[in-house]
Amino acid sequence: MEQRISLVTLGVTDVARAKAFYEHLGWQGQEVEETVFFQAGGLAVVLWDRDKLAADAGIDNPCTGALTLAQNVRSRAEVDELMATAAAAGATVTKPARETFYGGYAGYYADPDGHLWEIAWNPGFTLAADGTLTVPDFGTTD
Repeated sequence: MEQRISLVTLGVTDVARAKAFYEHLGWQGQEVEETVFFQAGGLAVVLWDRDKLAADAGIDNPCTGALTLAQNVRSRAEVDELMATAAAAGATVTKPARETFYGGYAGYYADPDGHLWEIAWNPGFTLAADGTLTVPDFGTTD
């Protein structure tokens, strides 16, 4: 199996509200049949009604576990900027940005549907010009 994620679908309670939130962050999406698609680098983030997502997945409970999405950025200042933008858009800051145990700088917010986002600057994770993150060689052996 190839190690790849193509889509991340977020179950939301109000598609229009969720779309407006992400657009306030500067994202540009396309809405098709009450589903919003955002190109996010080499994958897509999708907003879809939470109950429809649960039904499509064949489950009764649309809230089935913990998940955190993360966006790595190029500087501490960019972390602060994105955290402020998210808060202004209606996010709840769950952990203000601060120094991390790994020598970086990060904070967390929850979008209006409670999806957790980490905004992080990590000096060990280099970003390409197009924003692509490559996991570094941690020097582990099998």
